[in-house]
Amino acid sequence: MERSFDSEIELLRLGEGESFRGEGILAITKGLLQSGVAYVGGYQGAPVSHLLDVLVSATPYMNEMGVHVESCANEAAAAAMLAASINYPVRGAVTWKSIVGTNVASDALSNLASAGVKGGALIVIGEDYGEGASVIQERTYAFAMKSTIALVDPRPNLTSMVDAVETAFALSEASNMPVMMQLRIRACHVQGSFVARDNKRSEFGTHNKIADPAHFEYKRLAHPPVTFAQESLKVTDRIPAAQDFVRDNKLNEQWPGRKTSRIGLIIQGGLYNTVQRQLHELGLADEHGNADIDILCLNVTFPMVPDEIVDFSKGKDHLLVMEEGNPAFMEQQMLRWLVDAGYAGKLHGKNYLPMAGEYTGEVLAECLGRFFTELGAPELDVDSARTRAERMDYVTRTARAVSDIQLPPRPPGFCTGCPERPVFGAIKLAEKTIGKVHVAADIGCHAFGTFAPFNQGNSILGYGMSLASNAAVEAMQQRHTLAIMGDGGFWHNGIQTGVTSNLYNRGDGVLLIMQNGYSSATGQQFLPSSHKDSAVFGTDSDIKRSLETLGVKWIRTVRTYSVETMVKTLKDAFTTAEKGLKVIIADGECMLARQRRERGEKAKAMKEGRRVEQAKFGVDEEVCTGDHSCIRLSGCPTLTVIPNPDPLRSDPIAHVQQDCVACGLCGEMAHAAVLCPSFYRASRIYNAGPFERLLYKVRSKVIGALAEAA
Repeated sequence: MERSFDSEIELLRLGEGESFRGEGILAITKGLLQSGVAYVGGYQGAPVSHLLDVLVSATPYMNEMGVHVESCANEAAAAAMLAASINYPVRGAVTWKSIVGTNVASDALSNLASAGVKGGALIVIGEDYGEGASVIQERTYAFAMKSTIALVDPRPNLTSMVDAVETAFALSEASNMPVMMQLRIRACHVQGSFVARDNKRSEFGTHNKIADPAHFEYKRLAHPPVTFAQESLKVTDRIPAAQDFVRDNKLNEQWPGRKTSRIGLIIQGGLYNTVQRQLHELGLADEHGNADIDILCLNVTFPMVPDEIVDFSKGKDHLLVMEEGNPAFMEQQMLRWLVDAGYAGKLHGKNYLPMAGEYTGEVLAECLGRFFTELGAPELDVDSARTRAERMDYVTRTARAVSDIQLPPRPPGFCTGCPERPVFGAIKLAEKTIGKVHVAADIGCHAFGTFAPFNQGNSILGYGMSLASNAAVEAMQQRHTLAIMGDGGFWHNGIQTGVTSNLYNRGDGVLLIMQNGYSSATGQQFLPSSHKDSAVFGTDSDIKRSLETLGVKWIRTVRTYSVETMVKTLKDAFTTAEKGLKVIIADGECMLARQRRERGEKAKAMKEGRRVEQAKFGVDEEVCTGDHSCIRLSGCPTLTVIPNPDPLRSDPIAHVQQDCVACGLCGEMAHAAVLCPSFYRASRIYNAGPFERLLYKVRSKVIGALAEAA
């Protein structure tokens, strides 16, 4: 990873009373150090990638603090790290994207939750849900309930989030339960400040290692027959202990209303900012967050404390539970407790709020407006709220109408110069000869190949799962199937779940591995097969050698930008009579990482007076036919159309914009598809040598003479 985190690392060193200013996920990282964490692990994934990125970059400081840091092979490996807290009084934290990462880690988490922990065990969950999400839309709450893992959902401001880290460790130790901290996308990226405290060294760590192993205690194993007792302990001891800790330490917060106590809102902590903003827009709260109605903010959403819900309901005619996701787990639990307590009012929830989807400001504005206007509470300025709600609804409907009419859709796509774009163009060209094939897509940048103009992909079943998802399809297809995965997916899951399973079952089919050298979609983190040496991690692993060791016979490595060669290789893979798995390794470094690396190298070379060449591509306006096949086949975002300068031709012609990174795909695609030869390559030479300067003068004179003759 070429990005520098020096400024972030300095923030981690802040001491007592100093002001920390930054984004949410970095504040969480600082909170871990203030809590005396002994070890940290995880697997990269938005929106929590920076937590691990910064700690990995801060390895010297982590060594100084005695904190062990691991960049794990996948989320299951990260969850298994928490086993250290089962037997030893050390605090540990791991992180990943949820819900997908939690699914991968589920086996280890279930066993961890069954055995219970002695030291604090914290899982920082990046809840990738709603706007900006890149995974399936499910909530982590169901998993926390299933396995009896406490779930913390702090208010999204830096002080509350950092305090929640420290209290989460204490909650884990008080209840012997692992704790999940749920951080929504907006919470991870919220900007703010808090007053820092000194970082704490763990009693035990890499600086002060434990002399002797823990005593053997069978009850700490997640294994029958003690698993039956562990399941009982969850209900009889751990949940009550967690509820007592939440109640005694007032982790959930209440604010009395300025005008009425007959109406109350019960909200998840992560929704607090959005709810307050919409109450203010409706005229039911001031700019400081003082609302007209009572609010109970649940910073710990599992386990909830029945007494707090019942006490909050006293004297209220209406309660509105604001719970994202489906089913309405929290609402159902509250309803049971309130019925048992004889609550005479009415509990509202999903009858006003959507069953699924993120509760954005737009969604909450409509739902809260409808809730308050239908209740018609005399203590509240309902007429003003209704007027404001109607105005907000008008603005929303007007914006939608404008976007539906005037703005074209803008789906995400490959970066400019991405080495994976040529491969999908090659697949389209190969299909002209071999016919359409079933394509199993995967998680990663290459999933953008499912969008126009490529539209390649029949299924996505998980990270590194593409080859496994083709197992039954391949057996029932007349033509071979194609599975696509990245090098990140290969090491995460694909090598075992896909390749090993295929070989064991003597399968067939074609596997295309995008080898760009990094876990690119999450920020260019290193992989076991990354070419650049890391000062911290590295195995010198190689995908091709690994495949050969497993027994794959048919392996081809092709440069991704060599479109013609890639087309030929794809045709060979689909038409060969050779049985068994065919693997094509599409090799091309991530363009973002390459540009970031080369920018510094070129700047240094220019400063030192060394020769630097900067290439650009363009379109010869007189040669371009206006067919635009180059755009349809490559999908390059720097290719566009402009009016034809020839007054005798009306069709617009292709044009290369200035953000071209000179990957050469346009020319390669035109050659492989036998399109018009209108692309040209021009190079700008910095610090040119004597021969190049002389050649430039000669060329200029010749071109000038020809121009005069014309």
